[in-house]
Amino acid sequence: MEWLERNMPKLVLAPSFVAILIFVYGFIGWTAWVSLTRSRLMPRYEIDGFGQYARLFASPRWDVAMNNLFIFGGLFIAISMLIGLMLAIFLDQKIRAEGVLRTIYLYPMALSLIVTGTAWKWILNPGLGIQEMVRGWGFQNFSFDWLIRPEMAIYTIVIAAVWQASGFVMALFLAGLRSVDTEIIRAAQVDGIPTRRIYTAIIIPTMAPIFLSAFIVLAHLAIKAFDLVIALTNGGPGYATDLPATYMYAMAFSRGDLGQAAASAMIMMMVIFAIVVPYLYSELRPRREN
Repeated sequence: MEWLERNMPKLVLAPSFVAILIFVYGFIGWTAWVSLTRSRLMPRYEIDGFGQYARLFASPRWDVAMNNLFIFGGLFIAISMLIGLMLAIFLDQKIRAEGVLRTIYLYPMALSLIVTGTAWKWILNPGLGIQEMVRGWGFQNFSFDWLIRPEMAIYTIVIAAVWQASGFVMALFLAGLRSVDTEIIRAAQVDGIPTRRIYTAIIIPTMAPIFLSAFIVLAHLAIKAFDLVIALTNGGPGYATDLPATYMYAMAFSRGDLGQAAASAMIMMMVIFAIVVPYLYSELRPRREN
């Protein structure tokens, strides 16, 4: 009984640990192995080197997917953080309807990405949404057909993603604003420092860890973006709005090219690691005492 009591936490966690070991890290290892083979419709296990990666980087469709990732990721992160910060500062003014507004801003995060993509597909559809509505008001020359224009379609995904994520970023920043020592703010106000200067010179710089956390979360969402793209554009027109995740899906389940899918998945994982590992290192390393 003493042994059981002493080892009970380990016994309880053991099944979860084994499941994660097999179904997460085991399949990551399997994907890495397949990416080094000549697998097509069915996996092969004879190592063939980095041929799949050479094919991947020579693929025009992969180039489009990576370019779209940089466009989508950069705009999505920057705009979401800017809007989230502005909303957080607005709510931090202790306005009367704060509870209602906070709920409204956070509501999009309660929706699935499929629902968000479907709703914005209707809104941005030239024959049903904003363009048709404005033309119905008498502005017959108004045009907003980004959804069907290959060079502009990626920006419709940015719009939908920002709409969904900016409320979450607002909540992070609002928590950070509320954690700032009020005595510092009062002292600055007594000294006659304008409110704008208090935020830019005192409050916002102290929120650097929250900015970093928001960046990591948004970057992770951008790299893995899949549901929203499938629901909103399905990667089209053509493959103009392909992202790495949709490219991987197309190779695995539409083109029957497991080797290419595995190689693209490993590149995605490397990009995520390149962002997350430095963050974890900076957060978990021991701090030196002054």
